[in-house]
Amino acid sequence: MSRHTAITDVDSYMCQLGVAARQASAGLRRAPTAAKNAALLAMARHVEASRESLLAANARDLERGRAAGLDAALLDRLALSESRLAGMVDGLRQVAALPDPVGEIDGLRARPSGIQVGQMRVPLGVIGIIYESRPNVTMEAASLCLKSGNACILRGGSEASESNAAIAECIAAGLAEAGLPEAAVQVVATTDRAAVGRLIAMPEYVDVIIPRGGKSLIERISREARVPVIKHLDGVCHVYVDATADLAKALAIAVNAKTQRYGTCNTLETLLIDAPVADALLPQLAAAYAEHGVELRGCPRTRERLPDVAPATEADWQAEYLAPVLAIRVVEGIDEAMAHIETYGSHHTDAIVSESYSLTRRFLTEVDSSSVMVNASTRFADGFEYGLGAEIGISTDKLHARGPVGLEGLTTRKYVVLGDGQIRE
Repeated sequence: MSRHTAITDVDSYMCQLGVAARQASAGLRRAPTAAKNAALLAMARHVEASRESLLAANARDLERGRAAGLDAALLDRLALSESRLAGMVDGLRQVAALPDPVGEIDGLRARPSGIQVGQMRVPLGVIGIIYESRPNVTMEAASLCLKSGNACILRGGSEASESNAAIAECIAAGLAEAGLPEAAVQVVATTDRAAVGRLIAMPEYVDVIIPRGGKSLIERISREARVPVIKHLDGVCHVYVDATADLAKALAIAVNAKTQRYGTCNTLETLLIDAPVADALLPQLAAAYAEHGVELRGCPRTRERLPDVAPATEADWQAEYLAPVLAIRVVEGIDEAMAHIETYGSHHTDAIVSESYSLTRRFLTEVDSSSVMVNASTRFADGFEYGLGAEIGISTDKLHARGPVGLEGLTTRKYVVLGDGQIRE
């Protein structure tokens, strides 16, 4: 985890990381919960003790980013502050306090032969995580992988190289203090893009890849990886307001889902409104969104009621704006709403506002998304809000993990059989 490493042979370097991670993962499988928690708490102490050096390293990244012309949003994600360092420390302590899923046995049942069959939670093994901009992801990823018993190889964005290297030193010190292998968490010490290509093509060393970043990064990794990928590409999230909805609830949910935070994958991007309530609800929504500076783009039926709204194009229904822009469509009932979601949605998070039990049940059953909600803001699609403590990301895949991926999502199950000398006849 050297802060400055001269690497001329990226392929060999990445293979060395892979070999070390595979060896460390075997050690982590044996690590007791107390040792993992001790490492996490030690990392928190080292972050607190290294506050000045972490901020100085981040200042160098920010200076280089400004010189390179990074926009304000990227610079904000890149920046570490006193409050963000405090959040990093709190996050480590929260993960240490979470129950350890590793070794849990459930579903144990007796078979006619006399054996008992159940399933045990076990680590995935070695996790490769590729991410951009936000250096605090380095510590988040390290803490979740460590607590779930996985070794990890972390490849952050080149714009955060100084910050990530400084954080890596705190991680290494915490692991050493707890007597765990330093290779349990390895931060790639080269900004050469070839390192990403090699990391995603090492199935002999890496069990799963988790990309966190923009759509282009995730598309590339999904296309080129030879290792299974846990991912989501878009967060095109919908709220459908049914004719039976309580309009006060609908107004609060629709405004919160869009404006509570714009740049997240669980932010509302398209609002669907049942025609019978459009006349009553649209003027209220327009006034509320205007207070937040949200630009509206609407279908012809929306624009009949709100003539000042810009016309929505086909591209708007597919857009993940990540900005104060919202598409609105008036629909004829739940079937048209669900057909729109099926056509344009990204299987991330979709919500219905309705007082009808039968319609909400249909929505929950028929909408094929990783999170489906009734009378709640899409912004709740989050590991912390779901009681997972923290998350490594959101998955819209259907195999292994789906939705917010917390500690359990970083484990798998194996069958265990308990017997007392039984033999098969």
